Formats: sequence, structure tokens, C-alpha cells
Amino acid sequence: MRNFKNNFRRNRYKNNIDRNHHRNDNGSKIMNDLHNVSNFIRKNAGRNNHNASKLIEKYSNLAREALLNGDKILSENYFQHAEHFIRVLSEKDALNSKNQISKEINKNNDELNKEKINEEQKNINNLEQKLSEQIITSES
Repeated sequence: MRNFKNNFRRNRYKNNIDRNHHRNDNGSKIMNDLHNVSNFIRKNAGRNNHNASKLIEKYSNLAREALLNGDKILSENYFQHAEHFIRVLSEKDALNSKNQISKEINKNNDELNKEKINEEQKNINNLEQKLSEQIITSES
């Protein structure tokens, strides 16, 4: 049985290089398999799948529980997390309202432009009518 322990100790001190060269059943390196996969999709690690309002509620509840258990430091940590997501939510709302305002401004500008075009078209029609009347009166 002592041989098993010795083998375990020997394997524990292997070089780090040896650890990366494991082979799978096909005989190819695992690392090569990871690099050659064409449909590999990397998830954005900084994004969370929950929306901000749910995270605010989650961290606020965790902070309250920590406070009830007497852990002020952990509760402050959770409150800071909740505050971060409150800021994220407010920035998102500000961006949405800014986009909404710009859409309304563009819509109003489009309406004003249409009105101006209609007025100019009426002016052109009036001028054409006056010119045609002048031509008719001058010929007679």
C-alpha cells in the first residue's frame, strides 16, 4: 500500500505543462478540440440574466436578512450591490426617455416639414395659376 501513496506524491509534483496535454479518446488534445469548435459561443461574463429591478429586490432582501442576523458588514455589501443596480436602472430609464424625446422631436420635425412642403406646394400652384392667367390676359 505504501507504493500507492508514493505514486500519489509523485503525481502531485508534476510540471504544469504535463497537465495541459491530456488526450481524449480520439487521441487529439482537448485544447485543440476547444479551439477548433466553430459554433462555440462565448457568453458575456459581465452581463447577468436577471433584470435590474429583480436584482435590486434580491440584494435588498439579502441585506435585510443579514441585518436581522447581526452582520452589518454583509448587509452594507448587499446594500451597495442594490444601489449599483438602482443606478443601472436609472441610467437605463434616462436613456429610454432620451430616446423617446428624440423620437417625438423627430416626429414633430417631420410634421413641420410636411406642413412646410404643403405650403410651398400651394404657393407654387398659386404662382402657376397666376402666371397662366397673366399669359391668357396678355394674349387677348
